[in-house]
Amino acid sequence: MNILIVGRGGREHAIAWKAAQSPLATKIFIAPGNAGMRTIERIPVELVSIDENDTEGLLKFAQENHIDLTIIGPEAALMNGIANRFQEAGLTIFAPTKEAARIEGSKQFAKELMAKYNIPTAAFATFEEYADAKAYLDKVGAPIVIKYDGLAAGKGVVVAMTVEEADNALKDMLLDNHFGKGKVVMEEFLQGPEFSLLTLVNGEQVVPLVIAQDHKRAYDGDKGPNTGGMGAYAPVPVIPQAQIDWAVEHIMKPTAKALQQEGCPFCGVLYGGLMLTHDGPKVIEFNARFGDPETEVVLPKMESDFIQHVLDLLAHKEVKPTFYENAFLGVVMAAKGYPGKYGKGFPIHNLENVEQLVFHMGTHCQDGHYISNGGRVLFVVGQGKNLQEAQADAYRGVKTIDCDELFYRNDIGWQAL
Repeated sequence: MNILIVGRGGREHAIAWKAAQSPLATKIFIAPGNAGMRTIERIPVELVSIDENDTEGLLKFAQENHIDLTIIGPEAALMNGIANRFQEAGLTIFAPTKEAARIEGSKQFAKELMAKYNIPTAAFATFEEYADAKAYLDKVGAPIVIKYDGLAAGKGVVVAMTVEEADNALKDMLLDNHFGKGKVVMEEFLQGPEFSLLTLVNGEQVVPLVIAQDHKRAYDGDKGPNTGGMGAYAPVPVIPQAQIDWAVEHIMKPTAKALQQEGCPFCGVLYGGLMLTHDGPKVIEFNARFGDPETEVVLPKMESDFIQHVLDLLAHKEVKPTFYENAFLGVVMAAKGYPGKYGKGFPIHNLENVEQLVFHMGTHCQDGHYISNGGRVLFVVGQGKNLQEAQADAYRGVKTIDCDELFYRNDIGWQAL
């Protein structure tokens, strides 16, 4: 079957890499993809120069090239309604409609849904005007979590430990409109280990994958600004299986059922960003797609056929993924300055000598050589019998790569060791 994957980063590289292992796949198209994805083996891979937000262009391509299955990576494409258009045209797509994708696209929608259906999450309030938000801040104090109510590429969340830090975030989002004109959701600060629970969903059918944990802060010791993620690992030993099972039954399944009851049934990957508090697991956020970088460790850990799982789920058949015993840990190599201003076009040397799995997040090929072309540039995945071995393996790969303009955290997985 012909498979179309929409997106250009490490997440889409991982999805395409895993899809290529399926005996059901005969050719994979990636729009727009990146140069590193051409390294995928076993079946032909073709990059398509159509932007992920060009819904009509992607639809026309899928129709003309007899695409049997389309999988969407980035959230913006979902909010643009790509699933709606493909479904209207009678094409098979594994992605939520724009109505269902509001679970990620609108923090306010997600929080109100959870409140209505008693899904455990932090107490919250929503504001559109700075003065009202500031008055609420003065009342409740810090620490507090400030979230922009919209898409912000994983950067619209500030965990403010002081009132001054929270006030600066409110000014940034409501007065300076850093992410565009919108609202903010102010949330109770929760404490506990976080974990990412990715589930394959079709209506009320919810299939959990192995959990992962990512590192959002830019620098060692979880310091510095929030990023889209600087590394991830799976499994997460600090989270007991009983708590994972509880989260599936009391968070993920009720959320899928709630969306169905609200008239916007979910199909695709429902990602629960959860925290294990003293009162049990609670929702920090939902995403309507594969997480990045969690996907880059969860899919390598999956032993079974991902494409078969998707097709079975779409047909409402039973789905039971299996996973390797090994642990997987990945490290992001990012451009210096990320998540702020950073340069592009820096040559990357010695990639061909890396023995570990490498997913390209932001690269370009120029004169036969890879150069940096984004904030997060490469994701190096190590594996081993335990997380300590996987960590050592990943950093062997990282240290093989030569590019003075890239930086990385030295402590991915430290919380689990």
